[in-house]
Amino acid sequence: MLIRKRARLVFSFVASALLASGALAADSIGEPGRGSKGPNPLKNVYFGEEHMHTSSSFDAFTVGVSTTWDDAYNFAKGKEVKLSTTGEKMKRRTPYDFVAITDHSEYFAVLKEFNNSKSDLSKSDFARQIVAGVKDPSKAGPAVQKLIQTLVHSDPLPEYVTPELRQSMWQKYLKTADKHNDPGKFTALYAYEWTSIPNGANMHRNVFFKDKAAAVPFSAFDSIQPEDLWTYLEIQRGQGIEVFAIPHNSNVSDGWMFSPNKFLGGPMDERYARRQMLNEPLFEIHQTKGNSEASPYLSPNDEFADFEPFRSLISLGTPSAIKGGFYRQGLVEGMKIESRLGFNPYKMGVTAGADVHSGYQGNEEWDWKGAHGNLDDTPQKRLNPVPNATGETGYGVSSAGTTAVWATENTREGIWNGMMSKETYGTTGTLIRLRFFGGWSYPSSLTDDKDFVKKGYGAGVPMGQDLPKKAGDAPTFAVWAQKDPESGNLDRVQIVKAWSNPRTGFPAEKIYDVAWSDGRKIDAKTGKLPAVGNTVDIQTASYTNDIGDTQLSVVWTDPDFDPAIKAVYYVRVLEIPTPRWSTYDAAKLGVDPPSGVPATIQERAYSSPIWYTPEGT
Repeated sequence: MLIRKRARLVFSFVASALLASGALAADSIGEPGRGSKGPNPLKNVYFGEEHMHTSSSFDAFTVGVSTTWDDAYNFAKGKEVKLSTTGEKMKRRTPYDFVAITDHSEYFAVLKEFNNSKSDLSKSDFARQIVAGVKDPSKAGPAVQKLIQTLVHSDPLPEYVTPELRQSMWQKYLKTADKHNDPGKFTALYAYEWTSIPNGANMHRNVFFKDKAAAVPFSAFDSIQPEDLWTYLEIQRGQGIEVFAIPHNSNVSDGWMFSPNKFLGGPMDERYARRQMLNEPLFEIHQTKGNSEASPYLSPNDEFADFEPFRSLISLGTPSAIKGGFYRQGLVEGMKIESRLGFNPYKMGVTAGADVHSGYQGNEEWDWKGAHGNLDDTPQKRLNPVPNATGETGYGVSSAGTTAVWATENTREGIWNGMMSKETYGTTGTLIRLRFFGGWSYPSSLTDDKDFVKKGYGAGVPMGQDLPKKAGDAPTFAVWAQKDPESGNLDRVQIVKAWSNPRTGFPAEKIYDVAWSDGRKIDAKTGKLPAVGNTVDIQTASYTNDIGDTQLSVVWTDPDFDPAIKAVYYVRVLEIPTPRWSTYDAAKLGVDPPSGVPATIQERAYSSPIWYTPEGT
């Protein structure tokens, strides 16, 4: 433990010296080859955004956002830009490695033309009403409501969804992405959001292309059914265009995202399960509209389950169904479906994102600028206790999450391959580095071995994969985590195990604290690890890294393994408490933080899972 504390002091100095282009340039035991030139066969981690909106999204435009695609890419790369609604200058402290701008495919990039006097789209009375409402929200009512209802009822205004418009706007986006794509330095992914939301149930998906894109995006105006979106994806792949989709916000899907049934249909069948498994390899676990890992109602023994909740259907204010709405339960539901049908529709790795509609990636807690244009673009607006158009208060939303991808190189192909292999993880915004391997015979000293990563791959599998054929009494897992130099130290590493109770069929789970800081001991009576402590000064929104460790690692064997039961394992890494963004805002205004949310949070990272399937099943 003394070594860990010494490492904390050294790491803070070295990290600040090595931080360049958003990533540590030096090698580490968990990231060997990071500093070398060219592709790294043992893979580097790349941090980025897989979900954000600019003025090309209809809803962002209606709340005053004028941020362009160029602005969004430039901000991601560490350049100074302005928040479009206020003119406030902003700049990332740590640049991103990749970005996917995912504007809504419904009215894709059309409404921003209402501000272009040279465009015929700006000439209609409807366009003038929308623009008037953007400038003066008191005039926004009828036109904006008409626009929203077209989405709710999948009944578009035909003059704004013509084939010519859809194709031309999409091509402009692709050209902008190509302009900013810089292989080896920065990756601009082709992507968009499909926005199905019948009866307020969020069934949204972000769609990603590898290196060639479809001629036109598929939208919820084409269909609100995931099956029809999958048909579109399958047709593209049949034409040599690689593509997949990432669902998000299961927490406000009204229980549909991880349901045993087809969406708005009967029980799931084999074909439906197989198609979802093939088309949706990943899931977005965290973003501004809340955290979708677990619910305290489904996981009452998980002291960290009630994290950044967003409980109501978007804009409606009515509670979203809990069962079927969270990733951990979905992992178990998927294994149950697999036992019945032969395919696991919810065998998804993990990502995280922003869903910020203000044209930037807001993962840095200390510099949050809001998520919804002129509704929350100042501290005063964000701390206002009155619910806004999302159905929540401004301070009820979270700052953005971040996606991490292990890839051989920072190119479209490299990031794509990492995502398709599910060697990804999601964080609540912090840039924690995380490795997770599973096998049957890892030695207890593996994470101290200079060849840790090479041997991890060689004798097992990384996050996102299936354990190899059983070759031991119980699976062994190797975990390595390193702190974000700009954030809090690490509190603990946990392994979450989930399975289906063989007697009742109900989801079952157990959370193991497997590595932790500061020499604490598990309480013999409660079985819980004591809290790490808290150094946050709420009035000044500051903290110190006098507790926690800079790096944690462990080799752990499941003590409760039953070879006859399917199981899934994933890692959750927690930081020490740090100020929530709302506490930073309160300190700027010299007021107390809002009472409706915690003043401090423990940022965290979630690995993609490793699955175990008994032989012969």
